[in-house]
Amino acid sequence: MWLPTSGKHRDFIERYLTLHDRYTAGELGEEEWRTWAQRQLREVVALAQDGSPFYARHLAGVPAARLTLDDVRSLPFTTKDHLRTAMSDVLSRDLDEACFFYETTGTTGPATPCPRDPREVIASNAHVTESWRNIFTDVFGDRAPRVGVMGPTEVHSLGDTLGDVARNVGSAVAKIWPYSPVIGFPKALQLMRDLALDVVFCTPNVALSLARAAREQGLDPRRDFAVKVFLVTGEMCTPDLARQIDQAWGARTYNALYGSQETLVIASACAHGRLHLARPNYIAELVDPDTGAALGDLGTGELVVTMLIDGIKPLIRYRTGDLVELSGNVCGCGIRGPVMRVVGRTRDRIVLGGHSFQAWQIERAVLRRIDHSYGYQVVIDRAEDGEDLITVRLDLPDGRVPGLEAAHAARVADALGVRCRVELPSELDPVTTTGAFVSWKAARIHDRRAPIDHETAAARRLAGARGHRA
Repeated sequence: MWLPTSGKHRDFIERYLTLHDRYTAGELGEEEWRTWAQRQLREVVALAQDGSPFYARHLAGVPAARLTLDDVRSLPFTTKDHLRTAMSDVLSRDLDEACFFYETTGTTGPATPCPRDPREVIASNAHVTESWRNIFTDVFGDRAPRVGVMGPTEVHSLGDTLGDVARNVGSAVAKIWPYSPVIGFPKALQLMRDLALDVVFCTPNVALSLARAAREQGLDPRRDFAVKVFLVTGEMCTPDLARQIDQAWGARTYNALYGSQETLVIASACAHGRLHLARPNYIAELVDPDTGAALGDLGTGELVVTMLIDGIKPLIRYRTGDLVELSGNVCGCGIRGPVMRVVGRTRDRIVLGGHSFQAWQIERAVLRRIDHSYGYQVVIDRAEDGEDLITVRLDLPDGRVPGLEAAHAARVADALGVRCRVELPSELDPVTTTGAFVSWKAARIHDRRAPIDHETAAARRLAGARGHRA
């Protein structure tokens, strides 16, 4: 693993990697973790108060040197709106200390700066490296697979992060952006074939769009490609959606990691298909998404994280806007840390027939007992009698199955409690390809009961700007 030559960075990283090695070996006890976390909490808060104009105001009067882990819940939240308003004032160190500069995609507001220094890079990548080793050993044995990485933009951290992780596990890596005007889908598919890529890291939508584009070129994704593993991230992927990817490619699909440009990698996957919290890097809390009331460390709620690495942009009590379930680790995979299941964004709740549904419940209802689909969209209307009516549009490349529309409409209606009809268009609305760039809801749900919100408008602009998926 690469280490920086700077003494101040190297001292921290050597101390961190010693702790990480004990953690991954199962030797780090609870009391030792608490000692580490409390020390880092104090350092992060003191650094932020001294170096960040935003946190100097936001945490004014907080006694950093005396903070305990029990005091965390008394600190104020940091929100996405804070980051969009404060911009570079959130940074706790000078940009001169950064080794990379990234920013968020900026599709629904100003792109916020996310520079990283060596401390943050090494600490975050160490957990992803452990994840890849766990999965690759299970699938490929002693052979280091060839990896293709498909990220959203050139100023996104994905390419650098996963390039470093690939080097750590001994894999060759090719950075391929299928939505780039230079690459495009035909070139991406050509490179996947020519390089005989074993693993592809992308969003669920890109995995399915690649399969559709391959078929349009007369190729069989299962026969003409070597891909055995899809590592997906960036948007919700329920087991039902992962099954569509597996069926299209004859591969195994993993929800590879959970995090963001702002928070780095919070959790990464194991060979059993579960996400594990990178516990040396975060204090994780669960709160009520509506009231902010504390819900404890385990259970279901909105995830709030305090970053324990005193890098350029540590965030303190950051509300992620994501609903997650945290549970104890009884996985048996060898990866440490609580098990995390991402339920969906707090804003992605949808009311149908007077009942509130999470995103995963809708996706499960739409794809349950559906095979070989390349995508879906749900259109919501208000019928003449005032009741909700949904139309499920499915992209099924193998054509119609007699009676499928009526049978599946009945299943969806039963699951969601509203009337339903099913359509099988030759091609879905291009907005369905924008999920990772904006949101699952903007990409998958067309709610005609209310005016278009800013996220949906952003998704439609993006879909129009880049045209057809392939």
